[in-house]
Amino acid sequence: MIDKEIIKIASNTENHGTLDNHTHFSKLKNAICGDEMKVYLIVKKNKVVTFKYECESCIYCQASVSLLSRNSKNQSINKIKDFAKQAKNSFDNKVSFSKDWKDFNNILINDNIARKECLLLPINAAVDALSD
Repeated sequence: MIDKEIIKIASNTENHGTLDNHTHFSKLKNAICGDEMKVYLIVKKNKVVTFKYECESCIYCQASVSLLSRNSKNQSINKIKDFAKQAKNSFDNKVSFSKDWKDFNNILINDNIARKECLLLPINAAVDALSD
């Protein structure tokens, strides 16, 4: 059964859409289920100032990208990459995310390990976009 919290988070689509003037972009597909994620970023002075996304994906992926798009604003590239490393390990070890990423404490959890790839797809897409 899908957690009401996941649905609530996913329903916040304020950052859904495209950006024609993006400085960074990535498109990733989950080979397991076919979920697709496009991330459009505007980075200035090593900080993400705008984060937009488009996805054809499950509710877990949508919740993850909704949180990521909101929490990445005004964060440095290194902070986002550090968060991504922590996120990848959060299913194996109980992780408590710092205040900038605390919203992920409720979704990147062992209870959702079956949806790990779904939850990490947007994070991996953002890191991929920031690696050009």
